[in-house]
Parts: sequence; C-alpha cells; structure tokens
Amino acid sequence: MNQNGPVIIIEDNADDKFMLEKVFTTLNYNNQIVFFADGESALAYLNQTDVMPFLILSDVKVPKISGFELRATVRTNEKLHFKCIPYLFFTAMSDKKTVIDAYAMSVQGFFVKPDNYQKLENTIRKIMEYWIECIAPNEYDAYIGQ
Repeated sequence: MNQNGPVIIIEDNADDKFMLEKVFTTLNYNNQIVFFADGESALAYLNQTDVMPFLILSDVKVPKISGFELRATVRTNEKLHFKCIPYLFFTAMSDKKTVIDAYAMSVQGFFVKPDNYQKLENTIRKIMEYWIECIAPNEYDAYIGQ
C-alpha cells in the first residue's frame, strides 16, 4: 500500500463518478484519483503500471470484468497481490449474499453508496482516514524505522 499512491475507482455510472470527483476535490487529499468505467481497463492499468495504488474502490457491477472478477484477479496475481492494495466494494446493491461473497474473497470493506452528498463525503473521509493510518506488510520495515 502506498499512502501517496492513486485511488483507483471503478465506476461506470456517470452521476456517481461526478459525485465522487466532487467529494475528492472537496476533501483535498494528495492522492491522484484515477477512474475506470470497467474492470478490464482497471486491470490493464494495474498490470502495466509500476505505480503502487493507495486503494481500490470498485463497484460490484461494472462492464467487461465485474468487481468480483477483478478482486479475484488482484488477489491471485502475484505482482498485484504483493502491492497490498486495499480492495473495497462501493456499490448501490447490498443483498446479504453479495456481502458474504465479497468478504469470502477477502475484500477489505463493503460500502453501500450513500443517498446524499454529505453522507458520501463522510463515508469517503472515513475510508481515506482509516487507510492512511493502516500499515501494510510491504511497508512494515519502513514504518518501524520512523
């Protein structure tokens, strides 16, 4: 995990993308926000870049490669797995089976998209602040040396 790395957002809904852009602009974190409208494009980016993302916020239902398929690939791909990228679902659907299936895949969080801007801002702030405080296995030695 790279606290200064980009936040990868996989979101195919234009309205949701607009709201997330607005929230991240308001919250003013230093992280670059990189949007993908489908899982296939996100996977290509993750495989082609040496950049270590800070975290991935993924909708469950996105075109080409679903959020679940992308999570499985990130988890089983040795290069991507080593990057220790927190993978969180951020979606409009929240049936029990979907949540259970997500955690069975070792997703690090499952969030239902809030229904108003203020709640969305609060949720994103909490997510970002939590992960800013976390220590990942691939950065433990650097943390201890502080």
